[in-house]
Amino acid sequence: MNIPKSDLPRIVIIGAGFAGLQVARGVDTNHYQVVLIDKNNYHTFQPLLYQVASAGLEPDSIAYPIRKTLRRKKNTFFRWANVESIDTESKKLYTNIGEVSYTYLVIATGATNNFFGNKIIENNALPMKSLTDALDLRSKILGNFEQALNASTEEEQEALMNFVIVGAGPTGVELAGSLAELKNKILPKDFPDLDLSKMQINLIEAAPRVLVNMDEKSSEKALKYLKDLGVKVWLETMVENYEDNVVSTKGNSSFSADTFIWAAGVAGTFPNGISTESVGRGKRIITDDYGRMKADNSIYALGDVGLIQSTRYPNGLPMLGGVAMQQGKYLAESFNRLAKGKAPKPFVYNDKGTMATIGRNQSVVELGKLKFQGFFAWLVWMFVHLMLLVGFRNRVVVFINWAWNYVNFNNGLRLIVRPYKKTKL
Repeated sequence: MNIPKSDLPRIVIIGAGFAGLQVARGVDTNHYQVVLIDKNNYHTFQPLLYQVASAGLEPDSIAYPIRKTLRRKKNTFFRWANVESIDTESKKLYTNIGEVSYTYLVIATGATNNFFGNKIIENNALPMKSLTDALDLRSKILGNFEQALNASTEEEQEALMNFVIVGAGPTGVELAGSLAELKNKILPKDFPDLDLSKMQINLIEAAPRVLVNMDEKSSEKALKYLKDLGVKVWLETMVENYEDNVVSTKGNSSFSADTFIWAAGVAGTFPNGISTESVGRGKRIITDDYGRMKADNSIYALGDVGLIQSTRYPNGLPMLGGVAMQQGKYLAESFNRLAKGKAPKPFVYNDKGTMATIGRNQSVVELGKLKFQGFFAWLVWMFVHLMLLVGFRNRVVVFINWAWNYVNFNNGLRLIVRPYKKTKL
């Protein structure tokens, strides 16, 4: 991998998401050599992937070059690579471009979709965990309306205009609301010769309410917002299969839909080499309060891939971007303390709240005991997400896009640059 030799301890970080990037930016490289490895050469702001999928934002608005972020950090090296395996005994990583040794290893590889063992759904569903997924979904959604204009039968046209989203967490709720706004405000201008009353947005949730991790009042308000926008919400409904454009649910209910979007579950993802004894619920690596893997104190697991199991957090921490960012900053500070001969302090999560947006002027926000909804919540949601974006340019571009869309009811350019093609398995 052509990493310069150094007498300094080497910290290798896998993943440039919220946690990994914070570690790389915060470590004092007077005391460490840092190597950051990621399968992409950019950081993705995942909370806004749904806006790329629904043509509200362009992909470069929520992505930022990793090299630009780290270019002023000495003794810091980025490599664009896929990590294939970890050898914990020899303290080496094996990648598609070579191997690299480490003194400390930080696994911050995030999460992937959890299909709960259903291979048919896994093979046929559209996920939304990466920028590529979001672009595929955007091409699929827009392409369906182009095809619907030329559909030979009414059944074919309705299937093309029927969208099923499984999972009513923040991702599913926000995507459903965004599609509803496309239907109500945007697409009638683009497709005046298409009967958009036939377009259906179905949001399916196995739990008894949407946004189950939020307060009941927030869930009720979010449900009302969704219904006001025309989204059909199916609660306590378990999806069993999706094949040949038919969604089957427990109880023999079915939907005919050409677009089936999976937002129902996530599981940790990491390279081979971690023992099964070190993996817990949700395929997350078990760590102590310091983020260290219990079986090997030279390995740390942060963010969605880490599962703190302690008296303080018996069920682990939520898989949220805020958790990952706090853990990343914490670990960088811990390494800096270690370099000065100071013992690290255990990680303490500061719960700054949860929020979700359903549509224009419609959000739900929970900040500790303070819970509110509506227009002010929507403004808070926008401000928080703008501030969390990496890069001043991205903040400006996203703000201008949001302001323009708000005034003109015009979500993005809706270009089909790369027509969607299903990957052959």
